[in-house]
Formats: sequence, structure tokens, C-alpha cells
Amino acid sequence: MKLIDRIKRLTNFNQMNRDDWVKVMSEDIPPGSRVLDAGAGFLRYKDLFQHCEYRAQDFCDYQGSEWHYGKMDYVCDITSIPVEDGSFDVVICTEVLEHVPEPIKAIGEFSRIMKPAGTLLLTAPLGCGLHQKPHIYYGGFSPYWYKKYLAQYGLEVVEIKPNGGFFLNYAQETGRITSYLFPANRFLVSRIVIFPLEAVSKVFLHLLIPLACHWLDRIYPDYDFTVGYFVKARKPEEG
Repeated sequence: MKLIDRIKRLTNFNQMNRDDWVKVMSEDIPPGSRVLDAGAGFLRYKDLFQHCEYRAQDFCDYQGSEWHYGKMDYVCDITSIPVEDGSFDVVICTEVLEHVPEPIKAIGEFSRIMKPAGTLLLTAPLGCGLHQKPHIYYGGFSPYWYKKYLAQYGLEVVEIKPNGGFFLNYAQETGRITSYLFPANRFLVSRIVIFPLEAVSKVFLHLLIPLACHWLDRIYPDYDFTVGYFVKARKPEEG
């Protein structure tokens, strides 16, 4: 791994670990499989499924200043996707359930559209701040939520993997501090005057503390305070 990527991972591990997990999962999917990316947004993972028949779905209703949607095959509610039962070999849904008013219904819909022996890949935060407002309805999904509602719709849990523990969570939030202390929209004069303090703070808050937290997380892995989970489930074969 390049040095710059190692440094980025100190505070951006949440996204980078998730990207790595999806990549590993995609490599196990047979060529030609039908894949639905539910809540696909700007199609972050489309390129990972070039060996598959990739389809994307989203409701396309969020209007963020730095957000753009990719080309969707299905513009609809995630709990009512206009395809036949058993249409897909794989359904992937990453960081979407917290934006769905009725996420349990989404699990039911995923089960409906999956083929027997199909795979479901899910991620969602355990704890998060408000984002993509006003379409944010929940603050966290625990392993017990996944186990209960996946089983309710006939899906078998293969893996529930935490994305780091307490100290990585702490490292992530520490990295946000400079955005509050040194906002980007301040006057030029104040930027020049405060720059040395900002530089020192960023080294401390974006490098030294996160570096210590990554080390501590390996020694004291308290997963009750993870940022979220990576979940793989499957639909049993018929009969």
C-alpha cells in the first residue's frame, strides 16, 4: 500500500475498508451474474462488477450540492422495485438503510428479487451524524437487527463483520475536529495568521492520534462501538 493511502486510511478507514470489502466480495461473484446495486447513488461500485450484468436502482430524490446520481436502471422506492421475483443473483446495498423510512421492508424486497442461492451484501452505520438531510431516519443497525430481519425473510447470515472497534471510531471523529476549529470559509487574513496553529493541529489530530488509535484498536478491539458492519447473507436453494 502506498504511503499516501496509509495516511488517508488513518481517518478515512470507514470508507476505504468498505470499498476493500466490496471489492473482495465482487471477486467471488461468477461472471455473468445478475447484480442489483440498490440505492446506488453515483454508482461507486459499478466498475467492480464489469464481469457481471450490473443494474442500478435509486429513488433519485436527494438534492445535495456535491451529489450527483449515475444513470439508473430503476428509479423507484427501494421497497418496491419493478422486477419479477428471483431476478438477481446478487443484491448489494451499501450505506442506504439509514435513509429508508421502512428498512425492514427493504430487506423483504431484497429477498423477493433474489434468486435461490443468491447473495445479499449489506453495509450500514451503527452510529452516524445527520447526512443527506432530510432523508435520514435511523442512527444505527446492530448485528441483532440483521440476524432478526434477515431470518424473518428467509435469508441466512454468512458473515457479520465489524468495521473496526472503539478506537477506530474515535480516530474517525477526531479527524473532524479541524473542520470545526478551522472552517474553510474564514477570511484570508485569519487564514494566514492561524495557519501555523492549523498545521500543527492537523498533524496531531489527523496523524498522531489516529495512528495511536489504530494501534490501540488491535490491542483493545471493542466492537460494541464500531462504526458499522459488513454483512453477507444468502438465500437458500429451493427444496
